[in-house]
Amino acid sequence: MAESINGIHHITAVSGQPQENINFYTGILGLRFTKRTVNFDDPLTYHLYYGNYHATPGSSITFFPWANAVEGSPNPGEVTVVQYAIPGDSLEYWKNHLQEKKVEVEGEDEVCDRPTLFLKDPNGMQIELVEDPESSELDTRGYGGIPDAKAIRGFFGATLSLADAGRTAELLREFGWEHDDMEGNRIRYISTPDNKLGRVLDLIEQPDLSGRFGKGSVHHIAFRVPDDDAQAEWREKLLKMGFQVSPVRDRQYFRSIYFREHGGVLFELATDGPGFTKDESLEHLGEKLTLPPWFEEHRKQIEKQLPELKISLD
Repeated sequence: MAESINGIHHITAVSGQPQENINFYTGILGLRFTKRTVNFDDPLTYHLYYGNYHATPGSSITFFPWANAVEGSPNPGEVTVVQYAIPGDSLEYWKNHLQEKKVEVEGEDEVCDRPTLFLKDPNGMQIELVEDPESSELDTRGYGGIPDAKAIRGFFGATLSLADAGRTAELLREFGWEHDDMEGNRIRYISTPDNKLGRVLDLIEQPDLSGRFGKGSVHHIAFRVPDDDAQAEWREKLLKMGFQVSPVRDRQYFRSIYFREHGGVLFELATDGPGFTKDESLEHLGEKLTLPPWFEEHRKQIEKQLPELKISLD
């Protein structure tokens, strides 16, 4: 029997200009820039990674900066909100910080009894900062002037907009997630209690949404499996459940399988290892362009065509 899936591994989205993306996620949200590589299917496009200091599973958001993509808007069958865990009693700090940075706070409320701020990134992706005392003890560092004690710890969770949440909820229960709360049209599921990051998924039925995929849209959401054996067990189980599952793909820092769940969201199951220190030490993550071995012979050509980036690693 396949073991439970223990939370979110990473989330991958589409942005516009890469420099604008870097400035926001490091300089305003204070995440660590953890990896600069390329889209393995489009090697003349960056693939940019941000996370907590240790680049742990459950903290990494990644972007394909497609500057010429259309502006996206929320659609059923997509991740429409990325939720970040901030320490308890830090909401006021973040309100003041965002005001100083001239980032509009679109609202503040308690969502399932947790104080939450609502904002958008430069391409319109919806972000929630959620006070989460359970993750406060996790070690990280703040970047872009954010004090360590107030820094984002990683993902709190994500919101999935769906025409009908029923079959997605069934799959989450197969994953080992449990129904935790319900508020209006929001149904909250939570993964195993010992998981501190990326343990929440909110399912919201929004059948009348009519958007389009583009800048500001989430491409896929990845969930954690500990190793190749667990991934293989889940692949076999998902095939038996009738899902069309991809072969295993080597993403250098993890291995992945992909399938589209019944609500339309592209799911990935990613292994915890080998991790982001495979080709850079922890202290030097993000300092150079890293390429998979099959692209190394084309490094000069790739570097010549990629735009220059200004990145503060402090």
